[in-house]
Amino acid sequence: MQSSSAVPELAHTRTRPIHWVATATAVAGVVALSSVLQPDAATAAQAPGPQTKSAPAPVAPPDAAAAEFPLECGTVGLVVKKEASGDLDGDGRPETVAVVHCDAPMGTPPDGVYVLTGAAGSGAPRVVATLVAPEDRTNVDDFAVRDGDVTAALLGYSSDAVPSCCPDVRENVKWRWENGAFVRSAPSGAKRV
Repeated sequence: MQSSSAVPELAHTRTRPIHWVATATAVAGVVALSSVLQPDAATAAQAPGPQTKSAPAPVAPPDAAAAEFPLECGTVGLVVKKEASGDLDGDGRPETVAVVHCDAPMGTPPDGVYVLTGAAGSGAPRVVATLVAPEDRTNVDDFAVRDGDVTAALLGYSSDAVPSCCPDVRENVKWRWENGAFVRSAPSGAKRV
């Protein structure tokens, strides 16, 4: 028994070879027409406007090992105890801050803290500021350069009677470049240790 569909059979639902020929002819016509109607070749032209510039090459910070410090150490030489770099004056070039002392065979030599910059036209760095002089008889601890600030803990002495081996005063200090000079502040004041 043959079932009959509720929908009558339509003539276009049966494919015949003529349908395939008609479809192939239509596709070939579209392809041929699209090759004739191609848009003009694209040309790369920049419209006048803001020009992009390359970022300047990064400048290496001054090397503390290559600097001459205002420190008289005689025959023992000097030691760069710590150093850190950053743009302290906002000119886009890094400075180096170095903690330096004489290489004494005994005792605790006092530290000096110096700011170095690259000398114009020369590879040798030069000292542009003294933040702590060795004559102050201090040692530097917790030293860092961050966000344009130089911070340190200075270990010193409450009197000349305190032996140089054992500093008894600790002062947290900060230096910041303001109006052409390094300005020192003591955020927490001096404390006896």
